[in-house]
Amino acid sequence: MNSNFKYIPKDKRKKILLICDDIRVHSGVATVAKEIVVHTCQHFNWTQIAGAIQHPDKGKKFDLSDATNQQTGLKDSDITVYPVDGYGDSTLVRQIIKMEKPDAIFIITDPRYFEWLFNIENEIRKKMPIIYLNIWDDYPAPLYNRAFYESCDALLAISKQTKNINEIVLGDKGKNKIFKYVPHGLNTDFYFPIQENSIHHENMKKLKKDLFGGNKKDFVMFFNSRNIRRKQIPDAMVAFRIFLDGLTKEEAKKCAFVLKTERSSEHGTNLLAVKELLFDENYPDSIFFVDKPIGVEELNLLYNLSDVQILLTSNEGWGLTLTESMLTGTPIIANVTGGMQDQMRFEYDMDEGPGVKKGGWIDFDKDFPSNHLGTYRKHGEWAFPVFPTNRSLQGSPKTPYIWDDRCTAEDAAKQIRAVWSLSPEERRERGEKGRQWAVSEEAGFTAEIMGKRVIETLDELFETWKPREKFELIDANIEDRRILNHSLIY
Repeated sequence: MNSNFKYIPKDKRKKILLICDDIRVHSGVATVAKEIVVHTCQHFNWTQIAGAIQHPDKGKKFDLSDATNQQTGLKDSDITVYPVDGYGDSTLVRQIIKMEKPDAIFIITDPRYFEWLFNIENEIRKKMPIIYLNIWDDYPAPLYNRAFYESCDALLAISKQTKNINEIVLGDKGKNKIFKYVPHGLNTDFYFPIQENSIHHENMKKLKKDLFGGNKKDFVMFFNSRNIRRKQIPDAMVAFRIFLDGLTKEEAKKCAFVLKTERSSEHGTNLLAVKELLFDENYPDSIFFVDKPIGVEELNLLYNLSDVQILLTSNEGWGLTLTESMLTGTPIIANVTGGMQDQMRFEYDMDEGPGVKKGGWIDFDKDFPSNHLGTYRKHGEWAFPVFPTNRSLQGSPKTPYIWDDRCTAEDAAKQIRAVWSLSPEERRERGEKGRQWAVSEEAGFTAEIMGKRVIETLDELFETWKPREKFELIDANIEDRRILNHSLIY
């Protein structure tokens, strides 16, 4: 870790009040938040309102400075957490501000969890800026989020699609705000390719033997996420069944699909019933579940023993398991939607003007907000994209509309076959190209680069930020029309 990047002595640093999942737990938000804190603690001091459902440590205060010093090599980090149920409330925030005297508030996760904070933004932003590391899964651009985005001074978007959505939704209201692309980054000390003749390799062989009961498996597909409906796990299982049906019996016996998820969930489905329906008669030794809690070391082993990671989510803001897979040098199969398409690195097929060069990584705008219809087909060799074939406009009272991008199991099966058809050496070569790109400055899907981007963005904010006016004049004759402001079909 480059703990000296823009080092500032403890007593000279700005202090950031972070509000999100407790950085000591293992949710996706907590993992990313922790990496941001750890990789910026040489430049900022951090205080966290540390959220959880029915937090067992509620009402306590913890100083994580010594533990962070040991991890980073610093001697003067300053990190404290205040555990709470949920994400706190306006009374708690006022108390923490009075005690800790932060210079900014930094929030992460769905904006609906912070409605109480946005309700007092006028009070807060007279004294300090609000920074929002945000994500949105799909279009149409959520105009119902406008007030949330408008309540922030810096919008750090974890996907190119999210950055475009922030800009579309705010329009002229965003002219004095900072918009930055800050994709998720993970710790490469945790996720890495395992080399032969290492203790990790021996552990991987043992895990593989234990997982498959000693049966030889030459091709392993891996899924790692929660058992919830939008993850489309049954579709991935159908795709694997179609793939097996195209093989000989001997070939099919040597293939396995490992799912690290709950076997049954009220938020998803009963995957054991799906397994029984699709596999038990003809392919009884093909589906394997890992549903016990495991540490990051064992998770890294699972990625490394796999030949490909699959994620067919119908709307997905980023897809952190794809990043984990890429950092281990494992190819990916993914639905082309949301932030997952960032990780496939689709590229321009010709020069199209300033900043748009052939071979360049595609970006989005109002006229081209997504590549889900395959406008651009060339992509990184590590990626095996599955393009959606239909969209359904879904919603709820608080999120009235969002596209649900669906791909077919048949198309996914073709991509499984494409990976299977490669030699093990070719898979490793393609996976390594994905890893090299993921850790590059262009992609920057590492915790270290993510930390640098956060430091640079917040420094820019502190240099340019002006306190909110005591009051704002609004012309009531101007209608705030929340109607579609970009192409419906693209």
